[in-house]
Amino acid sequence: MRDRLRVPSIPSTVALAAVVACGGRAEPERTPPRKAAPSEAASSETAKPGPPAPAARDDAKYAWKLPTGIAAPPPVPADNPMTPAKVALGERLFFDGRLSVDGSRSCYSCHRDACGNADCRVKALGAGDKPLPRNTPTIWNVGFRKSLYWDGRAPSLEKQALGALKGGNMGLGDGLAAKAAEIGKLPEYASAFAEAFGLEEGATVTPDHVAKALSAYERTLLCGDTAFDRKELSPAAERGFALFTGKAGCISCHAGQDFTDGLFHNVGIGVPADGKPTETADTGRMRVTKDPADAYRFRTPTLRNVAKTAPYFHDGSVADLTEAVRIMASGGRRVPGVDPLLQDRKLSDAEIADIVAFLESLTCPGTLERDGGPKDSGKAPPSGA
Repeated sequence: MRDRLRVPSIPSTVALAAVVACGGRAEPERTPPRKAAPSEAASSETAKPGPPAPAARDDAKYAWKLPTGIAAPPPVPADNPMTPAKVALGERLFFDGRLSVDGSRSCYSCHRDACGNADCRVKALGAGDKPLPRNTPTIWNVGFRKSLYWDGRAPSLEKQALGALKGGNMGLGDGLAAKAAEIGKLPEYASAFAEAFGLEEGATVTPDHVAKALSAYERTLLCGDTAFDRKELSPAAERGFALFTGKAGCISCHAGQDFTDGLFHNVGIGVPADGKPTETADTGRMRVTKDPADAYRFRTPTLRNVAKTAPYFHDGSVADLTEAVRIMASGGRRVPGVDPLLQDRKLSDAEIADIVAFLESLTCPGTLERDGGPKDSGKAPPSGA
C-alpha cells in the first residue's frame, strides 16, 4: 500500500501508541500472523456510555503479543488482572458445552471459525435452540468494547459473560451459581480454578470466577495482520479505501484501528415507516436508556472480519455485503430519525464494488480453534434463518 494511505488509515493506532510511549512502558512484542492463542490481544474503540473501567496491567507477568495494526493491549479491569493461568482456563470454558443448561451450547457454538466467529444465522439461537432476538456479532477485538451487545446494556466483558450464561444464550437462569460450583468440582477444572484465582482447596467456584476467566480469554482474541494492516491492498481495495475515507463517508462512524466509533446510531434498519417506537419493535439503545431519543439506535459494529460475518445489521436482515454497503452509502433506510451522518453518496456500482474489496482486506487470518487447544463440546446451531 502506498505511503500516502498510511496516515488516515488507522488514526487511533497512532494515538494509542503515543499513550504507551508517554507512559514509559515498553511496546509489547509483535508477531507475524498465526492462529489465535491465549496470549493474543484485542483491539480498541471509543464508546459513549460512561468512563472506562480502571485499568490494571502488569506486562512483566502477562506477555501481550500484538500483531500488525494493533497499537496496544486492551484495558484490563483492576479486579480481573491478566494471567496465563486465567486465560488458559477461560479458553477451556469457552469451548465447553457443559456451561449451558442442557449441554447443547458452548460459547464457541455461536462464535465459530467457519462463520467469521459469528454464527452465520440471521438471528442467534440459544440453549435448546431457543430463538434469540438479534444477530450474533463477531467476537474478534471484543476486549476493547466499552459496552457490549447491540444496545450496549453490558458495561464490561465480565457483565456480558454473566448475562450470556444466565440468559437465553446458555439458559442457566437461577441455576447459574449451582452450575459454576458444579463445573469447579470437576477434576479437570478444580486445580485450574485454584491456580487462576488462588482458591483454597474445597472453595466454591462462583459465577464471577467463570465470567472473569472467560473475559480474560476473550481479551486475547485479536484481529490484526490483515491485508490492510500489512499494506497489501489490491488496486480495487486501494480505490475502496479512498472512497471509504472520502466520498462515501464511512469513516464518520467506522474509524480507528477497529473501524468503529463504539457509539449508537439509527440507520433505519427495522424501523417502522413513521420512525416511532412501539412496544413490539426492537428499539435498541432506548431499551437501556429509556430515552425516546435513543429509539432504534444500535452500536456501530467493527468492520474487521466483516466479509465473513454475513448476514448483516442487528436483525440479520441483509444477506449480502454488497447490499449492506449499498444501503449505507445511499443514506440507510429512509425513515424519520435516521442519523444525519447518513447521506446518499450517489456511488456507482463500480465504487460500491471497490469498497467491498477494501472491506475484504480486513479479514482476520486467525482462528479460535488451534492445534493443541481445547475442542468444542457444544454443537453448532442449525443453519438457516
